[in-house]
Amino acid sequence: MELLASLRSGDHRLTKRMAAWDSAWARQLLPPVEEAAEHTKLWWATAVIMATGEGRRGRKAAAAGVTAMAVAQLLSNGVAKQLVERRRPPKEWVPHDDVEDRPDSSSFPSGHTAAAVAFTAAVAPSWPWAGAVCAVPMVLVAIERVYSGAHYPSDVAAGAAIGLAAAALVRATPRLTVRRLG
Repeated sequence: MELLASLRSGDHRLTKRMAAWDSAWARQLLPPVEEAAEHTKLWWATAVIMATGEGRRGRKAAAAGVTAMAVAQLLSNGVAKQLVERRRPPKEWVPHDDVEDRPDSSSFPSGHTAAAVAFTAAVAPSWPWAGAVCAVPMVLVAIERVYSGAHYPSDVAAGAAIGLAAAALVRATPRLTVRRLG
């Protein structure tokens, strides 16, 4: 029990510290990142660019990314948020205007982070360069979710774990299917 209390306390301290981060860089960059990530627009746009301009490799990477993102969204928003009711961090912890744009759903896990990690992790094996490029906004999305007061760091970590699991599942499914049929 003491370990859980210690983890919760650390989660709260890190949330307060990140939400209070007073940086011109954060104020300029993170709100547009949040807007682009809303409703997975950033990842859909990336998939369209990859699929239309980069041949077979781009289509394969885009399909894997979109499929993994869909699985991650289903697992995070459709399952985990329904099972775990967690309140968002208190508004008083967030000294900037982003606190007003928080969703009403459960804080746990971060669906934005799950989608970002799933897309990036599924793209990377097919096209490592594109995966590396996608990793930059993926990390910014994770940071923004805590900075804006929408999530605790543990919500973001759980979203990342769901995203990785979704990408692994999508990447493994064709091999598993071939084995079963063979």
